[in-house]
Amino acid sequence: MRAEAEGEGELGMLMVGNVGVNRVLANCLDFRNIRNLEEMVFQRPGGFEATLKGYFYQAARSQDVRLAERVIKGERFHPASNALWFFRPTGDCPGSWYNQVNSGRFKSHCFFIPSAQDCPQVY
Repeated sequence: MRAEAEGEGELGMLMVGNVGVNRVLANCLDFRNIRNLEEMVFQRPGGFEATLKGYFYQAARSQDVRLAERVIKGERFHPASNALWFFRPTGDCPGSWYNQVNSGRFKSHCFFIPSAQDCPQVY
């Protein structure tokens, strides 16, 4: 979460955590048979881009662990509550991304949700 969104503050990191947890719960679309956080983070293609950079491999700080525990326990934060994707555009968030609806923006990241019909497990 830190490597993907440290510049977005704690709330931004929590939202990235929501996306990760949702991907494990979803078992739909790009995330079929992803059953744990490690599989989700390192999924190729589709996992977290930060794993390709050295910053990702720094030891987690105690505050990073506390944030991760919060999202694993079920805390959700809009617009990432039901999101399976996020990215950082150079401008405005598009209304959709790869046919997924934009659920909103937090600072630099845009979040995108599947339909409840396609992925009921994230709702």
